[in-house]
Amino acid sequence: MTIAAQTPQARTYDVRTYGCQMNVHDSERIAGLLEEAGYVRAADADAADVVVFNTCAVRENADNRLYGNLGHLRPTKLAKPDMQIAVGGCLAQKDRGDIVKRAPWVDVVFGTHNIGSLPALLERARHNAAAEVEILESLEVFPSTLPTRRESSYAGWVSISVGCNNTCTFCIVPALRGKEKDRRPGDVLAEVRALVAEGVLEVTLLGQNVNSYGVEFGDRLAFGKLLRACGEVDGLERVRFTSPHPKDFTDDVIAAMAETPNVCHSLHMPLQSGSDQLLKAMRRSYRAEKYLGIIEKVRAAMPDAAITTDIIVGFPGETDADFEQTLEVVRAARFASAFTFQYSKRPGTPAATMADQLPKQVVQERYERLIATLEDITWAENKRQVGRTVEVLVAVGEGRKDERTGRMSGRARDGRLVHFATGGMTGIRPGDIVHTEITYAAPHHLNADGAPVAHRRTRAGDAFEVGRTPRTPGVVLGLPTIGVPEPSAAPADSACGR
Repeated sequence: MTIAAQTPQARTYDVRTYGCQMNVHDSERIAGLLEEAGYVRAADADAADVVVFNTCAVRENADNRLYGNLGHLRPTKLAKPDMQIAVGGCLAQKDRGDIVKRAPWVDVVFGTHNIGSLPALLERARHNAAAEVEILESLEVFPSTLPTRRESSYAGWVSISVGCNNTCTFCIVPALRGKEKDRRPGDVLAEVRALVAEGVLEVTLLGQNVNSYGVEFGDRLAFGKLLRACGEVDGLERVRFTSPHPKDFTDDVIAAMAETPNVCHSLHMPLQSGSDQLLKAMRRSYRAEKYLGIIEKVRAAMPDAAITTDIIVGFPGETDADFEQTLEVVRAARFASAFTFQYSKRPGTPAATMADQLPKQVVQERYERLIATLEDITWAENKRQVGRTVEVLVAVGEGRKDERTGRMSGRARDGRLVHFATGGMTGIRPGDIVHTEITYAAPHHLNADGAPVAHRRTRAGDAFEVGRTPRTPGVVLGLPTIGVPEPSAAPADSACGR
């Protein structure tokens, strides 16, 4: 009797991501690497054979969150010894071998500079039945050379740089991501074209400080040129970028935004504080007057621009007068939304050892006042949209109440979240484009309760309908010698607080 050979079942994986857009995109690469190595995404995340935590170290509670989640997995690991747990990202780069000391059931720890080593580390840990910890001090390969399993059929992240040359006293990112490394423009555009060929309509250019792009190859105007070059990519309908630094923001970038039709009139530009004294203490090499001057130039060139920001409350030494100056800048800037943070001490940063650390109750009271001021402004700015017809790129997962309300959701060109009624129109899919009239405004979203004015089916919608997302195999190495959450919730960190 012949016994048929059984094909071994592929091991499954689940990637759990914390933090900024950089981490989200890194998780796409982690998924791409694992799938290239023969793993398949787990249908049930709780039953995955491999669980990867891609961590953030920007906020104070990052450590507690990671170790709490690792603790929840310990019983599963004990019941299923073949399961593997890997920890990567910024917290792994910071804590290194301490992770396996605190959570000895972790199998692999890898850093921000060697994402590509993960499959080999998992295999080595299985073979040796021991934890593998590998942390490199500098970039091994540019992350965009790695295979990537994209999460969206209609929008994609494209890294133009990694690392940061700034020395902000509150930020640990440069120590964990390293000095800035820029990709060559041709490599960036090759990745953009590859995504568009797969049906993607929107790309977001990513960097810890996107507008210092070009520093490695000596072209201070490189970022504006890159935006204009994206405008020449046939089929690319929307270009966004995050996050620029005010100190590097130049007039040529404003001109490129205004003159390139597919570059969206939305700008996320971190303020952090409106107090010149605090900006100096933070080593933010601009002052409130310069910041507001940039906003004035942006709005002169693009009156419809929606400007968003990051703000820290309670930085060491912040006085009542400093905080009032922040509120003054917020009122003058008229932000469309903001990511707001209560200062959290990060070991290893200069700010952690500064005098005059503020009591929690003082920071909380100021934070609540900031949120109230911002909500008044964002609501007023959103009310100005009522009656306007906007173009919406239909998305999935943006509207938590869509199933109950019968609406669909997506982002307008300026980045605002729009929940729209279909008016009985059938066949609208994520990735499609609709035009609809805004009928109601809330502080954090817009509603369009009438039937859409128009609906355009797209290749991105076709891809979503058949369940296809882009899988880019990696792009040639490019090193030249890469709306506001509800106030009660902890917001996702925006570009690592740049």
